[in-house]
Amino acid sequence: MAGILVGERVVVFLIIARVLFSVFRSPSSLLVEGVALCLLALVSFMMEILIDCGALGLSRFKTRPGASSGILLGATTLPTVFLSRMIQLCRALPEHHTGEHEHGILKLQYWAASVSSLGVLMFLSLLQRNLSSGRTSFGLGNMRHVRAGMLLLVIYVGLCYLSLTSNANGDSYVATMMLWILFQGLVSVKLIQQILLSFPSCASIGEALLVTGSLVLYFADMFAFTLSRNTGALIQANLSILSSKSFSSGHEDDKSKISTIIQGVLVGLLLLPLFYKSVLWIWFSSGALIKSETHAFEGRASAGMGRSLIFYASLGIMLILVVPAWLHYVHVLEVHPASWILSFIFTEPLKRLMLCIYWLIVICFSVFRFYNISKSSKIERILLRKYYHLVAVIMFVPALIFQPDFLDLAFGGAVAVFLVLEMIRVWKIWPLGDLVDQFMNAFTDHRDSDILIVSHFSLLLGCALPKWMSARFYDRPLVPFAGILSLGIGDTMASMVGYKYGVLRWSKTGKKTVEGTAAGITSVLFACSVLLPLLASKGYILSQHWLSLAVAVTLSGLLEAYTTQLDNAFIPLVFYGLLCL
Repeated sequence: MAGILVGERVVVFLIIARVLFSVFRSPSSLLVEGVALCLLALVSFMMEILIDCGALGLSRFKTRPGASSGILLGATTLPTVFLSRMIQLCRALPEHHTGEHEHGILKLQYWAASVSSLGVLMFLSLLQRNLSSGRTSFGLGNMRHVRAGMLLLVIYVGLCYLSLTSNANGDSYVATMMLWILFQGLVSVKLIQQILLSFPSCASIGEALLVTGSLVLYFADMFAFTLSRNTGALIQANLSILSSKSFSSGHEDDKSKISTIIQGVLVGLLLLPLFYKSVLWIWFSSGALIKSETHAFEGRASAGMGRSLIFYASLGIMLILVVPAWLHYVHVLEVHPASWILSFIFTEPLKRLMLCIYWLIVICFSVFRFYNISKSSKIERILLRKYYHLVAVIMFVPALIFQPDFLDLAFGGAVAVFLVLEMIRVWKIWPLGDLVDQFMNAFTDHRDSDILIVSHFSLLLGCALPKWMSARFYDRPLVPFAGILSLGIGDTMASMVGYKYGVLRWSKTGKKTVEGTAAGITSVLFACSVLLPLLASKGYILSQHWLSLAVAVTLSGLLEAYTTQLDNAFIPLVFYGLLCL
């Protein structure tokens, strides 16, 4: 029993128990969703035990060394976040009737994330290694497992049907939504295979589950948004609820337009590798870059330059033509997004330009300073990495308080830049490929690999996602700060104090210490005590109870202490969900 109930699993179950406790206290009935979450947690718990103990072999996939499978955490994180958000909206609905549309969207996202996780778990349970033939096949011979999986699927479909019929939008609505959710589940099964096979040793199963669920939800939202903008009224009535964009008025506000621009740019960049490889294939097939073996060196040099030119041309086509064409197609922007962004900045030129200058100064100073320290100092790399967490606090907190909409746009721009730089690094694009690779490798750790460096992505997205997911109205003003507080303050203090003064370790094999965790929890609570009065002075309604806040900080701190997963990705989402309660 002690080997089964390890620290990470115990903390995850405590987090789920905290959410379920709020479900029973919610003014609206979310019991069906709570039962589904319990069922998903139980299945993922059993799957994690089978995989970690070696009873279920997944040798086809090479996962990140040194990490557990993380299936329980990876499968339940997104459903837990969406359920917590629904609980928060249920409190706000009596005062904000416009939240009913968002509540319906969150319910669909909850079921899509849950069914996607369940579909992946069923796929993993059926995937067996046929040792005699050396081929991978599905264990259809084990009919007991198949029947159990089918029964589980039927129960889950029944729970989903009960949940969706509670909205009383008609049978056509329920059928459309269930087909849409099932489609996302099937896509998730296919996508996680591509992620694990294309990026070996880069992620655990749990981390791949989180990435898969997030990408499927993001692409599905964009697809539904596109369809709903260009269909008849009858079809649009069903499709509009699929998208997180507002359809309540003919003109979106700045927040909706910023969200759509970010979505278009990021999805375009995520599709850029496919477009780039397609152009390369056509180019090479034409024989333009093929060199003979006797001119191998010259061939490589020419091919490298040619690939670089094709990459920059593909990037330009995607950002200058394809993405703006999509934004115009869905009738969000009648002008080029670059023009809209400039006009948005100059609506408050003094504040926003000064903020840009402030960011530029902080970034330049920190990059040059910390990079020089990494080359000439004996300071541990983990401490150098935590300095960037502190930089995130210095940069993002003032903007989040005084310019929250502009920070949304800045987060999107930063993620886009990081995506482009990572492509340049991976493909060795001239002239920045080697330079970017050299700089990034100065701050990597055991969770990064030669294929992908994810630390900087996870830090930025960990700070950005709680802000992007925050609604226009909420009664928990600390929710948008979840990533900045947990990573910029809590994780940083836990690492620094634990490294310098930590003695008592949480486990025999881990490096996390009790002293570090205590410092992280205390520092976040202190930061909240400073931040709440400041938010009150800005007009925010304060209804965050200190007991629930202490529970949220403590549980997220314990998860950071025990988890072997990428904490920058999981901790902000978990802390966000707990703050919503």
